[in-house]
Amino acid sequence: MHTKEIVYSGKPLESAKKALILIHGRGATAESMLPLADHLDLDGFAVLAPQAARNTWYPYSFLMPAEKNEPWLSGALDLLGDIVKDLEAEGFSSEQIYIAGFSQGACLSLEFAARNARRWGGIIAFTGGLIGQSINTANYQGSFADTPVYIATSDPDPHIPVERARQSADIIRDMHARVKLEVFDDIGHTVIPAELEAVNAFVLA
Repeated sequence: MHTKEIVYSGKPLESAKKALILIHGRGATAESMLPLADHLDLDGFAVLAPQAARNTWYPYSFLMPAEKNEPWLSGALDLLGDIVKDLEAEGFSSEQIYIAGFSQGACLSLEFAARNARRWGGIIAFTGGLIGQSINTANYQGSFADTPVYIATSDPDPHIPVERARQSADIIRDMHARVKLEVFDDIGHTVIPAELEAVNAFVLA
């Protein structure tokens, strides 16, 4: 199961004004996510990149029945909750905490945020959607209180159906988030400069 193994960059926690939790995708590493932060406007941010056990947060597709991905999925959500609690103990409010991820990490970012809706600094999903064979909205309560949420994907994408991204955006918007969904034509399973520019303008401005 996942342990609290975190790679840090940016400002030290004791002097940072904000914190970004940066979540890698399947088969990747915490270190591999850090170059992404170099393209984001993170002046004054501490960046925390957690490492998944065996480089994956859960073993099967995010579109499988949720129970197939247990106990890894719950362990990953618990780990994010522990990181948030640690940041709060350091004096960060939820409005100073941002959560971002790519692919499997994007799915985990959205799922954690929706299960813990509040006024976050911002939520960024580079190619992701809410988790489950069907989305269980009973898991999601509370209000995002105008949190900016950015979701981007490709049409088509080999792992994330466009309809799931759209459905996720609608659910999160109904929970009182300010959602920007961007669907790019056939860009592949990657992050492109237009997404980074949109995040800087919409979430981090």
